[in-house]
Amino acid sequence: MYLLIIILPLIGTILSGFFGNKIGVLGAKLITITSIILSFLLSCVAFYEVALMGSPCYIEIFKWFDSEMISFSWGFLFDTLTVTMLIVVTSISTCVHIYSTEYMSTDPHIQRFMAYLSFFYFFYVNFSNSR
Repeated sequence: MYLLIIILPLIGTILSGFFGNKIGVLGAKLITITSIILSFLLSCVAFYEVALMGSPCYIEIFKWFDSEMISFSWGFLFDTLTVTMLIVVTSISTCVHIYSTEYMSTDPHIQRFMAYLSFFYFFYVNFSNSR
């Protein structure tokens, strides 16, 4: 569930960016906004589990360097500060995505714009949570 918070905007980016002409303007809007809203809802669940119930989560993606004395790994730590910031970032991103659909409604390349917006959000969440 925790990695899905980060992966959902990337899925919306891929679908809107690569298949934007096939799914159309409405499809690109629905896919990107739905991915961001689901990410926000999962962030609320993560906030409940981590901040309110007191169970932080560390997900190790891979070990980068491992020896007897020291070990470096790449992963995601979901602690109280992280899930609090996830709530803030996902709620603002949801509002920005919804506002952008109307603001950019006359743009002929709105599928690409929504893909870029979701891609920005993916990197924002990804680099704010990686440790």
